[in-house]
Amino acid sequence: MRPILMKGHERPLTYLKYNKDGDLLFSCAKDHNPTVWFADNGERLGTYRGHNGDSMRLITGSADQTAKLWNVQTGAQLFTFNFDSPARSVDFAVGDKLAVITTDPFMELTSAIHVKRISRDPSEQTGESVLILKGPQGRINRAVWGPLNKTIISCGEDAIIRIWDSETGKLLKESDKESGHKKTITSLAKAADGSHFLTGSLDKSAKLWDSRTLTLIKTYVTERPVNAVAMSPLLDHVVLGGGQDASAVTTTDHRAGKFEAKFYDKILLEEIGGVKGHFGPINALAFNPDGKSFSSGGEDGYVRLHHFDPEYFNIKI
Repeated sequence: MRPILMKGHERPLTYLKYNKDGDLLFSCAKDHNPTVWFADNGERLGTYRGHNGDSMRLITGSADQTAKLWNVQTGAQLFTFNFDSPARSVDFAVGDKLAVITTDPFMELTSAIHVKRISRDPSEQTGESVLILKGPQGRINRAVWGPLNKTIISCGEDAIIRIWDSETGKLLKESDKESGHKKTITSLAKAADGSHFLTGSLDKSAKLWDSRTLTLIKTYVTERPVNAVAMSPLLDHVVLGGGQDASAVTTTDHRAGKFEAKFYDKILLEEIGGVKGHFGPINALAFNPDGKSFSSGGEDGYVRLHHFDPEYFNIKI
């Protein structure tokens, strides 16, 4: 499995996402230039400049205290949502009529989750929030839509996963302190059918949860802090990526490309194998919706695109 190396970012990667058709891959990094690539050959289509099958819309969030809507095909900015603090995570609801955006704590402001209505016609788009949720301490690193858009699932620095009612804003469930994560939750990935989701944490573990009941299903233990998680839509595999905190990277050994994405059997929890290559912690992971390839983004500024060999689909434990 030879990776395709994609160099288009000057700074560490923060997020990767495929479109629904799986033909485009979007990457975000600390260089404020979201970039789009062809998912089969890694060729770069272009960047969406503006921050300090039918993919029509892209939404991005930035530390410049804005979230932006883009036209995927033209790269044109359609709308800018302004906030009073940095925007961290964004997620379209199924049907693309709503988006959830999280903002960081800033000065005396606490972190918050904002729900925005997305207009079909960009000229009718407004910046008002349909709902604003507050309560969690510290940063909210991810907020995503639950099944049927009825709930919002959030997680972050306080290590607690919360499920909120997306209409009333009521807090419905919180993860149990005993079975839950012990340190910051860095990442969250939903299953293709939305029935369960995976969280990764600096406590060197990833956990699989039921999206409706917040029951803990499985725990995957690794020897490094987890910065990124992904789930195969095709096989019962989960992938974890991470490394040390960025501040500790320079003080440890420099064995080239030793940061690997580790594959686990989702059910049996066994480690299946790993894909090495990044020269720094892995910050982002994503599976193509067809399950036949995956990509990783690193602190080293590279995106690595991997098409699986036929043998991968016959792995037996």
